[in-house]
Amino acid sequence: MTTPLATRGALVPRLAALSKVVELGPGRLDKKILADAGTLLLRAGDRLKLSSDHTVVALAGGTGSGKSSLFNAVSGLELSPTGVRRPTTARTHACVWGLEGAAPLLDWLQIQWRHRFSRSSALDKGESQLHGLILLDLPDHDSIRALTDPEADRLIGLADLVVWVLDPQKYADAATHRRYVAELAGHDSGTVFALNQVDKLAPEELAELVIDLNDLLRREGVSQPTVVTTSAVTGRGIDSLKSVLADAVTRRRAAVQRLESDLDRLVRRLDPPGEAPASVDAARRVGLTDALCDAVGVPAVGEALENVHAERSAAYVGWPVTRLVSALRPDPLKALRLDDLREEIQGLADGAVTAQPAEVENAVQALADGLSVDMQPSWKAAVQHAARSRSGQLPQALSEELEEVAPRLGFVPGWWRAVQVWQYVLVAAFLLGLAWIIASLTGIPTGMAVVEDPASLPWVAIAMASVLGLGALSSVAARNFVVLGASKERERLELEMRRRVGMVAEGMVVEPVERELARHHEFAQAMRTLRR
Repeated sequence: MTTPLATRGALVPRLAALSKVVELGPGRLDKKILADAGTLLLRAGDRLKLSSDHTVVALAGGTGSGKSSLFNAVSGLELSPTGVRRPTTARTHACVWGLEGAAPLLDWLQIQWRHRFSRSSALDKGESQLHGLILLDLPDHDSIRALTDPEADRLIGLADLVVWVLDPQKYADAATHRRYVAELAGHDSGTVFALNQVDKLAPEELAELVIDLNDLLRREGVSQPTVVTTSAVTGRGIDSLKSVLADAVTRRRAAVQRLESDLDRLVRRLDPPGEAPASVDAARRVGLTDALCDAVGVPAVGEALENVHAERSAAYVGWPVTRLVSALRPDPLKALRLDDLREEIQGLADGAVTAQPAEVENAVQALADGLSVDMQPSWKAAVQHAARSRSGQLPQALSEELEEVAPRLGFVPGWWRAVQVWQYVLVAAFLLGLAWIIASLTGIPTGMAVVEDPASLPWVAIAMASVLGLGALSSVAARNFVVLGASKERERLELEMRRRVGMVAEGMVVEPVERELARHHEFAQAMRTLRR
């Protein structure tokens, strides 16, 4: 007979989820909880690989509780020695009903060969229901030897079902209840309490004691305690205890139920990871890029480029006559400190970026805070650490990217030069007309009758005025085209800078954060499976 597939089928996904929790938990969960979870995984894996036809029942109790006498009474044989002067059990004894297939399980329990006993040859019709039972008589948990020998604790943790043997005088012993019973709260299906030596009690004393014991167990978290009253001396209650054991053996579910209870108990110690998105959404990516662009001064660089572009074009497309008038003014480029913008942009690592590390840090922190606001503190700290994991390198990386898109301030478009030539042609025409008028008015002989003819002066004046108007008009038109081009260049530059800032932010901030969010998402899914 094997454990029902439905039961094992429900347990396996939970164990897989616990394995994922252990894998993803370091740094996010308490080390003690992780260690206990790892131990549970190992124990569950070992137990499920071993015989499912056998149920391991451990008789546990303190010195003098009559545990070994009860063990002998249940087995029907004198297998475990009972003390007279100092009743104590030093080594675990095992009685097996149905030895076939039990050896690997007994090896896993580390039961010595000389302390293994088979009940197969002694089976009678009435005890066939116990076939598959492995009954252990554990060392006394409160003896002097037990303080240095962890065998009792180890086997209590490995047994499928634990029967706590209590005596009337020490049934409320604080050591037992605080160290074991309270720790096993929630293992109702895997724990039985045998109130032994009841032959020493009057009926009314026994009734009162059973009520008190049930109340005590409920207060300690055992919601539905199973209490059996026994006496190894008179045999009272032995059949009732056997019936409880037979029920566990017949159903073949004690091992899985114990593991399920252990899982439930462990889950109660695990804090939920909290809520968080599985990835960084587009709005937060844009927000991070905007904040980093402000931190490195992308809008200021774009504006500076536009101003420099417009001012420098004046030397080529501006009307020379106007430039002569403004020659006495201070250089506007120097006044704006934009005469060498290339050096400013290439020096971002030593200027805007490194001078504003707090703004870069604030941008990264804002992203992490927005994503982790509903997370459990340890996971929130992990997301924030991931976001800042490369923040020390971020300013330099942004600088290097922006250096590659520094505008070509020395480049002069060909049409600027064409307009410049055109402007100087007009200036030359104006000067020629001026010379014409001077020659006509002063009478300087030129040998050209048309120049010396006074009647031509009005036409020359009209031509000169037209030249001035045409020059001014062409200058205004050219400057309008320059402004339009500078605006488009600024837009192109800012878009390219934003693209590169976004690319740096993606690789150095978003990707580490998304790895942590994916880890949190996997952990949350595992926790949901584990809590089923």
